[in-house]
Amino acid sequence: MESSPANSALCFLLCFFTVWSSMAASGTTTGTARMADRVVRIPGQPPVGFRQYAGYVTIDESRGKALFYWFFEAMSKPTEKPLVMWLNGGPGCSSVGFGEAQELGPFIVQKGKPELYFNDYAWNKVCGIICAESNLLFLDSPEGVGFSYSNVSDVLGDNNTAISSHKFLINWFKRFPQYKNHEFYLTGESYAGHLVPQLANVIVDENKKATKEVHINLKGIMIFNAVIDDETQSKGMMDFAYSHALLSDQAYHEIIQTCDFSKVDFSDACNEALTPYNNLYNIIDMYSIYSPRCPQGYPALNTNSTFKDLPAGGGVDPCQQFVATEYFNRRDVQEALHANVTNLPYPFALCSNAVSNAWNESAQTILPIIKKLIHDQIRIWVISGDTDGRVPVTSTRYGLNRLGLNITEDWNQWYHYNQVGGWTIYYEGLTFVTVRGAGHQVPTYAPKRSLQLLMNFLANKKLPTTSF
Repeated sequence: MESSPANSALCFLLCFFTVWSSMAASGTTTGTARMADRVVRIPGQPPVGFRQYAGYVTIDESRGKALFYWFFEAMSKPTEKPLVMWLNGGPGCSSVGFGEAQELGPFIVQKGKPELYFNDYAWNKVCGIICAESNLLFLDSPEGVGFSYSNVSDVLGDNNTAISSHKFLINWFKRFPQYKNHEFYLTGESYAGHLVPQLANVIVDENKKATKEVHINLKGIMIFNAVIDDETQSKGMMDFAYSHALLSDQAYHEIIQTCDFSKVDFSDACNEALTPYNNLYNIIDMYSIYSPRCPQGYPALNTNSTFKDLPAGGGVDPCQQFVATEYFNRRDVQEALHANVTNLPYPFALCSNAVSNAWNESAQTILPIIKKLIHDQIRIWVISGDTDGRVPVTSTRYGLNRLGLNITEDWNQWYHYNQVGGWTIYYEGLTFVTVRGAGHQVPTYAPKRSLQLLMNFLANKKLPTTSF
């Protein structure tokens, strides 16, 4: 029996109302979650004119997995600016505790004072001649890092972390849909030389089969003092130490003759030969070899560790890491950031030994992924502070040479105003940049130049070869 026009109209209205109600409820839920994450002010924070959000994004509800983030909108016109995500390395180190609070975030912790100071070179900041303003996202990944958590014990490693971080992004964009179509860039340092390219690779692969709703507009990656290849990493560390007068002729030649860095596990003879090198970590700051060492010291190097980072040095203030740890363990700080809502059974740590020790899946080389990303037309910049002895410029150069890329512009200086900022090599599909006099945490040691690097990277422009 045919329905009457009146019945058809009624059915249409009911169906429309049902769909509209569902969409409205979804939008309300998203908006409510976003507003619940709004951070009004954290203890000691200076007044600012931009919005910030922090909280948890669930990536696996059945297993109780949630990752913690801290997000800062650009200081002006955030709806027109790209989105940049920063990851620290480790594996197991907090992007909130290092990247935000000590390197490139708006708020930097201070020793001996309860206040934070505003970072004049934050990556979300309005600036003058050099301007690289972006919306800035820090993520503690994987679960167990910083404030991120899981209610179950799972395998930790490169692949699972990339998958978890991708799930985080999909769900984060649902909470912040206004940034969904913005240009998206991944950045990070140290072991993020694994984490950033691997996450980029997952995004690229998932984008090829994803619907428009979950597509991520990834444009490029930028990695600082990045661990990218185990064999060249280890050899480069020894060559750097020797060439910078940190090893005797005898010690260096014994290491080179005894150690086979192509193997995952070192022989007993190699470990013995490495003793003079490992002892350096007990007497100087190998993350910035010309900087003072914090009297409180750092953990000694594991002689079998060719890729796992130690907790990075505290930057210009060598004891900064201890200040950050104390700050983020304050209950009032955690409440302001909507952090530690489940009362975690362990204190906040800049680097989690539990995560690092449980890391049982690590690629020996990331070079094939980098080559694939070049083929997929992802912009790639590799940055190297040239006084870092832990992930030194020698290791990075050896690793990049293995890619066999054609060089379009060989070794040339680049300028920051009227001073040489470092040197560049432009390859087909990849840009390599050194930062003169900078240690492991380049944004800490060279904040002005880091902002210039970000500006040129986002604009896809070469660095200036003459003073300005």
